Amino acid sequence: MLENLKDFVKPGSEEESLVKQLDFSRLPRHVAVIMDGNGRWAKKRKLPRVEGHRAGAKSVRQAVETCAHLGIEYLTLYAFSKENWKRPKKEVATLWRLLEEYLKNEDKVLVKNKFRLKVIGQIEAIPDSTRKELKRVEELTKNNTRLTVVLALNYGGRDEIVDAVKKIATDKNLDIDSLNEEKFSQYLYTIHVPDPDLLIRTSGELRVSNFLLWQIAYAEIWITQEFWPDFRKKHLLQALVDYQKRERRFGDIYPR
Repeated sequence: MLENLKDFVKPGSEEESLVKQLDFSRLPRHVAVIMDGNGRWAKKRKLPRVEGHRAGAKSVRQAVETCAHLGIEYLTLYAFSKENWKRPKKEVATLWRLLEEYLKNEDKVLVKNKFRLKVIGQIEAIPDSTRKELKRVEELTKNNTRLTVVLALNYGGRDEIVDAVKKIATDKNLDIDSLNEEKFSQYLYTIHVPDPDLLIRTSGELRVSNFLLWQIAYAEIWITQEFWPDFRKKHLLQALVDYQKRERRFGDIYPR
C-alpha cells in the first residue's frame, strides 16, 4: 500500500513516517469531522471571518484526498449546523455562496475521482440556489463508489432523531413491536451509511455539538488543537495512527 502512496507522501516526511505506522487492514470505514475554528483562525490573523471559511475549503480538499488515497469509504463533514443560523446574516449568506462556488469548481474533480456526494440535514430550509446545486452534484455523482463525501447541512442530531420518530409514527407498514436499533437507523438521514468509526474535532473543543448523536455511540473521538483551516494531511494521519492504538470492545471484554 505504501508503494501506491509514493506520490502522495514525500519520502522522509512526517507524513511518510505516519503512513508506515498504519495497518491498512484496520483503517476506519467511516471518518466524521466537526470542522471547527474557522472564525477564530481568521480573528487570530486579524482577517474577516469569511477568510477563515475560504481557508477551510483547502482543508476539505486535503481531508477528501487523504481518505481517498487511503481507501476510507465514507467521510462526513459537519459543514453547517442548525445553530449556525444565529450567526450574522451576511456571514451565513457568504457561507452558502462559498458552498455553491465550491460545488461548481469541484464537480468535475468528484466525477473524475469517482467520489460521491451525499447531503444530510433539513435540506428544504437551505437557500434555493444552493439546494439546486447540491441536488445537481448529488445526481451527477450518485453512481460513484470510491469515496462517499457526506455533507451535514442545516443539520442537528436531535432534529434528526425527532424527524425519524415522525416518520415512524406515520409508517403504516411498520409493526411497532418489531422496532429495534437496526430498524430505527433506517429512518435516519444516514440510511445506507455505516456509523462513524472515528470522530475528529478540530480547535480543541471537548463536545460533540449535536452531531450524529445516534451514530457516534461507539465512535472513537480524536481532538486536535489545530483550527480547521490549519488541518492538513498529517493531522488526519495522526488521528488514524491514534485510532489504531485503541481497543474497540463495544461493551465486550474483548477487542474487535
